[in-house]
Amino acid sequence: MASIISQQPVRKTRIAFVVTGLLLGIFIGAVDNTVVSTATGTIVAKLGGLDKIVWITAAYMLTEMAGMPIFGKLSDMYGRKRFFVFGLLCFLLGSVLCGTAQNMDQLALYRAIQGIGGGALMPIAFTIIFDVVPREQAGKFSGMFGAVFGIASIFGPLLGSYITVHFSWRWVFYINVPIGIVTYILVAFFYHESKMHSKQQIDWFGISTLVPAIVCLMFSLEFGGNQYAWDSLPIIAGFVVACVLFVLFVLAERRAAEPIVSFSMFRNRVFAGSNFLGLLTGSAYIVAVVYIPIYIQGVLGGTAIRAGIDLLPMMLGSALTSPVGGALASRTSYRNILLGACAVFVGGLYLLTTLGPSSATWQVMVYMGVVGVGIGPTFSVVSMAAMGEFDIRSRGSVSSTTSFIRELGMTIGIVIFGVIQKNLFHGDLKTAFAGTAAKTSSFDAFDPHEMLSPMTRSHIPATILHHLVPALSLSVTRTVLWDLIPAVLAIATALWLGKARFKGMEFNS
Repeated sequence: MASIISQQPVRKTRIAFVVTGLLLGIFIGAVDNTVVSTATGTIVAKLGGLDKIVWITAAYMLTEMAGMPIFGKLSDMYGRKRFFVFGLLCFLLGSVLCGTAQNMDQLALYRAIQGIGGGALMPIAFTIIFDVVPREQAGKFSGMFGAVFGIASIFGPLLGSYITVHFSWRWVFYINVPIGIVTYILVAFFYHESKMHSKQQIDWFGISTLVPAIVCLMFSLEFGGNQYAWDSLPIIAGFVVACVLFVLFVLAERRAAEPIVSFSMFRNRVFAGSNFLGLLTGSAYIVAVVYIPIYIQGVLGGTAIRAGIDLLPMMLGSALTSPVGGALASRTSYRNILLGACAVFVGGLYLLTTLGPSSATWQVMVYMGVVGVGIGPTFSVVSMAAMGEFDIRSRGSVSSTTSFIRELGMTIGIVIFGVIQKNLFHGDLKTAFAGTAAKTSSFDAFDPHEMLSPMTRSHIPATILHHLVPALSLSVTRTVLWDLIPAVLAIATALWLGKARFKGMEFNS
C-alpha cells in the first residue's frame, strides 16, 4: 500500500540555475537524433555495416520509449532528482561509448544505452519544472521547454554537418559530454527536492509486458518497408506479439495496486484530449520537419546547410509562440489557445502544398514560419493541460505518458507518411517516364535521397533530372496534403477540451 512521506524542510531550490540545467538536458536529448542523422553516411563509410544502418536510430528509440513510462512512475515513487541524474549519466556514458565504437554492432549497443538515459532524461525534466516553479510562472517555463524542441530540430542537422565535416563523426557524440557536465552541476547542486513522494509496490508484471510490447512495436515500425517487407513474417510477428503483450499489459494494469500507467487518467477529459491532440500534432509536425528539407535539397538543389537555414523561420516561430501559449493558459481556456494554434498550423501546412519546382526560397521560409507559429503553443499547452489535472504524486507518470504518446505519434507519422511519399514518388516517376526510352522498372528501387547530395545529383543526366525533380516535388507536396488529415483532426480534438484552463498546481520551492 502506498504511503506518503511527510514533507520536511529542504534548502531553497535555485530556480534559475535548475531551469538552465534542465533546458540543456532537454536540448542534448532532443537534438541527439537530428545531429546523428546527418553523420550517418560518414559513420557507415568508416565502420561499414550498411545493412545495419537503421540500428543507429532504432536502438536509441527502442530503449528510450520503453523506459519513458517506467522512469516516470519511479520518479513519483522515489523522487525526481535521482532518476534525472541517473538518466543524464547513462546518456553521457552511452555518448562516450558511441564515440569509441569500432563497428556497427558496438554502436547499436551503445546507442541503446544512450536511449535508456534519454527515456529518463526527457519526461522527468518536464516534471521537475512543474514541481519547482510557482503557478504564475509555469506557463512561461513550459513554453521555454517547448521552444527547445523547435531549436533542436533545426540546429541539430546544422550542428551535425559542421562537426562531421570539420572534426570527426565521433564528436557528434562527444559534444554531449561538456553540455551534460554543466547540466549535472546545475541540477545536482542547485535542485533541492522535497521529500514528499509516495512509496509504492513496483508493478513488475506491468514492466515485463510493457517493455517487450514497445520493443516489438518499434521494431516493426522501424524495420517495416525498410529492412523487411511489410507483409514479411518478422514484421507481422512483431505486430502480433506487440498486440498480445499490450492486451496483457492493459489487463495487468487494471488489477495492479500501483500501475505503471494508470488508465484511470484517461477518464479525465482534459488529459485524454490533450494527449490525443499531442499524438496528432506530433505526427503532422514531423512530416514538415522531415520532408521539407528533402524538397529544398532534392527539388531546389540546396545543400543540407541551406536546408537548415531555410527552416530557421519555423524554429523562430515556435520559439516565440511556445512561451506565449504557456503564458495564456492560465488566462483563457486550453481550447481557445489550441484552436487558434492548430488553425494557423493547418494554414501553414496548406501553404506548403502549393510549393513546386519553380517556387522561391522565400516562400519556403515564410510558409515554414507559419507552421512554426502554429505548432509552438502545442509544445507547451499540451503538457500544461495534462499535468495541470493531477497532483504532485502522479506528475511523473503524467509527464512520461504525454512524452511517450507525442513521440509515438511522430514515429507513426514518419512511417505512414514515408510509405505515402514513397508510393506517390514512384507512381509519378512511372507517369513521367511513360512514352520515353527509359524503362520505368529501372526506377522502382530509386531512392529520392540520392538526389539530395550535390555530388550525386551532378552525375544524373539533365534529361533524367528533368523528370525526377517534378516527381519528387509533387510527391512531397501531396504527402503534406495527406498530412492535413491529422492536423484538422487536432482542431476537432481541441474543441473537445471544453472550457478548462490552467488552474495552477502545488510546487516545491
